[in-house]
Amino acid sequence: MTTKANTQQGPSVGPEKLTHDYDGELVVFIIGMRIRQWWRPDLWVPVFTAMPRMLAELSADPDSGMRGYRLVFDPRGPWLVQYWDSLEKLYAYAADPTAKHRQGWTEFNRRARSAPDAVGVWHETFPVDGAESMYVGTPPLGLAKAVGTRPVGPRSARARDRQARRDR
Repeated sequence: MTTKANTQQGPSVGPEKLTHDYDGELVVFIIGMRIRQWWRPDLWVPVFTAMPRMLAELSADPDSGMRGYRLVFDPRGPWLVQYWDSLEKLYAYAADPTAKHRQGWTEFNRRARSAPDAVGVWHETFPVDGAESMYVGTPPLGLAKAVGTRPVGPRSARARDRQARRDR
């Protein structure tokens, strides 16, 4: 007997080989928080809740430069992998005095002065000179989810070939 509960398995995923569909400038930005005093949610929850507001703002603006993101939960604190069109757009958002980032950063600094050991933030920025990806038997994740996919054909069957297509 088949029940509704065991037929809800998500989108069909076959053995098709896919790669990401993007050839422009690419910046990978990783940002996270480290919760050091779990027993002080009054100090770390505001940091945690600032990021969804920023993501909503960026996602609502197709010209922001953020192509997509992936949230990762780590026992020490959550972090995000973001995909951006350019360093210029990433920096422009970070410096915009009207953007949610400025408001969140100001609030974080104010709280950090009163309780510097409660929570930390970190980020890493990687301008990427070409990217290679492969997705088989899985829905698009990471970069492919952010920018879309295309089938892997005979000219891009090997990782080396997919990486080299940027040089054409």
